[in-house]
Amino acid sequence: MRASKWRSFSLILIFILSTSSHVNAQNKKDEPFTIENYYKVKWGYADEFIELWKTNHYPLLKKAQEKGDIISVTAEKPKLHSGEDTRWDFKVSITFKNAVLAFDPNLTTPYKSELYPNQDKLTKDEQHRFELLIAHWDVMVENVDLK
Repeated sequence: MRASKWRSFSLILIFILSTSSHVNAQNKKDEPFTIENYYKVKWGYADEFIELWKTNHYPLLKKAQEKGDIISVTAEKPKLHSGEDTRWDFKVSITFKNAVLAFDPNLTTPYKSELYPNQDKLTKDEQHRFELLIAHWDVMVENVDLK
């Protein structure tokens, strides 16, 4: 099989597997659902990125938590350096009330105008935050029963 056919086959397989995981998660509407968000930032800018995240995004998540759509939000950063290919600078774990809420693209939208009356400043600050990013990925996680 030629490389392009393998690439197409791989993309289709990834889509099928990710879609089935998403569908399985949505079937568990009453179970908490956790996503870990990893951020890899330009060297020397991790602290600035984290401050922008805490200022512009965290308050939105706290509002959703107050409403009960989010159960918990925790953040971590590594204490030691790793190799460039495996490094991340900031990780946020969000546990949602259920998978449906986790995949709701408008979950925090109602709070933006309430929390940020100056929408132009928010847009500019968020644009800068994303300019500092090299990579971002989300990992859906589930607990493993060790009994």
